Amino acid sequence: MGSVNCATDPLKVVQDALSEGVTMLQFREKGSGCLQGAHAEKLARDLQSVCAEYNVPFIINDDIELALKIDADGVHIGQEDGEPAMVRKRIGNKILGVSAHSVSEAAAAIDAGADYLGVGPMFPTSTKSDTRPVSGPALIQKMRQLGIDHPLVGIGGITPDNAIEVLRAGADGVAVISCISSSPDPGAAAERMKNVLLEARC
Repeated sequence: MGSVNCATDPLKVVQDALSEGVTMLQFREKGSGCLQGAHAEKLARDLQSVCAEYNVPFIINDDIELALKIDADGVHIGQEDGEPAMVRKRIGNKILGVSAHSVSEAAAAIDAGADYLGVGPMFPTSTKSDTRPVSGPALIQKMRQLGIDHPLVGIGGITPDNAIEVLRAGADGVAVISCISSSPDPGAAAERMKNVLLEARC
C-alpha cells in the first residue's frame, strides 16, 4: 500500500493490519497525489519502523534506490521495472519479488534469482490502471502442474470472498491493497482475510 490507497492515516492502517496478522508489507507509493522525494522517503521509514515492531518484512515496490538507501528487507519489481538478474546483483541477498503473468515469465524470474513470484492479475482490480488481462487462479494451477514449486503469491482484485480460490489453485499467499487499506477498519479487514486463508489451508 501507499498513502493514496488509505482511507485514514497510513501509519494507523499499517499498525492495525499488522496487529491482526499481515505478514509482509510492500510499500507502493504510486498514483495521482502520491508522495515524492523526501516525503515518500519519510513515510517509507515510518512504515519500516512499524514493521520492525512486529518483526514483519518491509519491501519496496520498484524503487531500488530507496530500498537500498533505507536498508529495506527487499524489493518487488514488475516486468517493466528492470531485469531481475540486474536487480538481484544490486540488492544482494535481500528479498526479491517479481511479477509474472505467464509460465515463461515465471521461469525467467526464477532463473534470475527471484525469491517469490507475484502472479496475476487474479481478478479485475481498480487499484492499478496498467494491469495485464486477468489470468485468474488457473494460471497458478498451471504453474504448479508444470512443476514450478517456487513461492507463488496471487495478486490483483483479491478479497476475502475470492481468496480461497487462489490458495486452492496452489498459491502460498495473497497480496492485497484496497480490501485492507481502504477499509474503515483495516484491522478487522486483515483479521477476516487471515481467517479465510487459515480456513483454506485447513
